Amino acid sequence: MKWQGRQRSSNIEDRRKTGGGGLGGRSGGLGLPGGMRIPTGRAGGGGLGIVGIIVVLGIIWFATGQNPIDMITGGGGSTAPSSNQQWAPSTNAGEDELANFVGVVVKDTEDLWSEVFSQNQLTYRPPTVVLFTDTTQSGCGVAQSASGPFYCPNDKKVYIDLSFYDQLRQQFGAPGDFAQAYVIAHEVGHAVQDQTGVLPEFNRLRGSMSQEEQNAYSVKVEL
Repeated sequence: MKWQGRQRSSNIEDRRKTGGGGLGGRSGGLGLPGGMRIPTGRAGGGGLGIVGIIVVLGIIWFATGQNPIDMITGGGGSTAPSSNQQWAPSTNAGEDELANFVGVVVKDTEDLWSEVFSQNQLTYRPPTVVLFTDTTQSGCGVAQSASGPFYCPNDKKVYIDLSFYDQLRQQFGAPGDFAQAYVIAHEVGHAVQDQTGVLPEFNRLRGSMSQEEQNAYSVKVEL
């Protein structure tokens, strides 16, 4: 992916050097009032919920060309990193380069969605993308690294700890620019859903839904 030297978004809020903070758990996330995030389908917890697994398996499929079902069934050979494969720890320089990459990808999403909205006589309002380390305060409560990337409709911001990309590489065998860009585009997609009424409608209806109906709707929103 040719991205070096290209224009970056100005809607990047880098909190990595200032640290996080805030007490309390983050309400929100998938199926709860507040944020939408990839890797968890339950309140306040880390780990991967069913929706997160679907999304990550999609990343693996497109990024590696390998059928993610083989990872579950054990067929078609191993898709996980081999035991002797070495993963270099992130350095500040490497993380700064990744932050620049994020800025370029966000700018691509801004150009695309601005054009699409304009074609439909609408105005796109790009979300701010917040880069943080470990924890930071969001409009949906405390954002934590363990929660993974998410969009918070309360403050119209996308939150991402860049260490999430290490998890993609090491745990899910999905390295490379495509997987990294996919995560950003996915969360920006939630901002688009917010502006087009999908998320507000979900929040309006969720009080009258059963848990099963909420889960089914959540899967559709994520996909």
